[in-house]
Amino acid sequence: MRQWARKFSPEIATRLRRRAPRRGYKWHLDEVVLTIGGRKHYLWRAVDQDGFVLDVLVQSRRDTKAAKRLLRKLLKKQGRARVLAPTS
Repeated sequence: MRQWARKFSPEIATRLRRRAPRRGYKWHLDEVVLTIGGRKHYLWRAVDQDGFVLDVLVQSRRDTKAAKRLLRKLLKKQGRARVLAPTS
């Protein structure tokens, strides 16, 4: 079984990635305050218009600059411009 998985799993993973839906053209950056182990943490999520989570960043300090860098990194990786919608 292990040899079969080693042989065929890369091909299966590639096929699954190809079938993934295209990302929406409008992206949002959401912020949520969490308590982990009794300490406040900030969760930043980059989400497209359909609710697909593009990337996540968890910080112990509220660092908006780092969250914007996360979004810029995603845009750079995507290779084309996107509409960035403000979140309230």
